[in-house]
Amino acid sequence: MEKILIVEDDPRISDLLAEALEREGYRVTRAWSGTEAALVLKYSRPDLILLDLTLPGLTGEELLPELSGIPVIVVSARADADSKVSLLLSGAADYVTKPFDLRELLARIKLRLRESPASPALLEHGAIALDPLARSVTVGGEPVRLTRTEYAILKLLMESPGRVVTKSRILESLAPDTPDCTESSLKTHMSHLRAKLGTGDIEAVWGIGFILK
Repeated sequence: MEKILIVEDDPRISDLLAEALEREGYRVTRAWSGTEAALVLKYSRPDLILLDLTLPGLTGEELLPELSGIPVIVVSARADADSKVSLLLSGAADYVTKPFDLRELLARIKLRLRESPASPALLEHGAIALDPLARSVTVGGEPVRLTRTEYAILKLLMESPGRVVTKSRILESLAPDTPDCTESSLKTHMSHLRAKLGTGDIEAVWGIGFILK
């Protein structure tokens, strides 16, 4: 089920969009300002964003450069050609002028989602969820801050649940991106990772490696 983020400060328009999208089977997240949207995006990556321009905090124009890789449909009352061209060249996938025809907007959303490349699947194991695109981790829905090395180790384990991942494989896989992970420091990194997750899901297999139960 695709997830759509509505960034709109007008409650009437936000409610209209949310109700229509939910009827179509989409998961909906809402933000009422550009600043709130930026915060939401730290922990969750939608499949598409509906973006107003005149927003409290960060404006739509200020937020757009931070949305690389996510299809963005600007929904704005600005009808001048210069605004449309500028935003489309700045990375927006489409531009719809208010007041809009709801059926047309829904058709444009379906088209943009169809054109969007498939995203790496969310990795989930028990209470742990790892989003490869957002590079974020949550436990029981709460964000967990991991170092680059801890994140890379967890991702490797979550890609092979129930199977032992040897120390040598971890070191070989992580070496190019995480030079601080060495044979002598691996145990420390793993200890910190297990403490931050607090789930007890990662177990050491003596002398061999680690396993996500």
